[in-house]
Amino acid sequence: MKNPNIARVLRYYRKLNERSVEDVSKHLDSKNMPAATKTIYAWENGTTQPSADTLMELCSYYQIDNILETFGYDVIVEEEKNSFPLSVEEQKIIKAYRKKTSMQDAVKRLLDVE
Repeated sequence: MKNPNIARVLRYYRKLNERSVEDVSKHLDSKNMPAATKTIYAWENGTTQPSADTLMELCSYYQIDNILETFGYDVIVEEEKNSFPLSVEEQKIIKAYRKKTSMQDAVKRLLDVE
């Protein structure tokens, strides 16, 4: 059964990770999972979907840790009931924060979290 979130998530995380479709194609080729750029575009517009193995490799490449939740599956593990879930936007901000180590002190002062 097709998951309509797969296309949206793959496109979003490719761009979030600043990867081109050509980068993704080369990466998959290096993992013996060849995919032409037109195939990747088809995944991202929902025409087709990658195999489960390819999807797992893309999740690894895009650093998607919580796969089920990211793709819209409601899985509540007992330990996660009390967790503090982050939206995709919040995840993007945190990743940007981690990349800009020289700005972290200024961000902490701005948010008054020192």
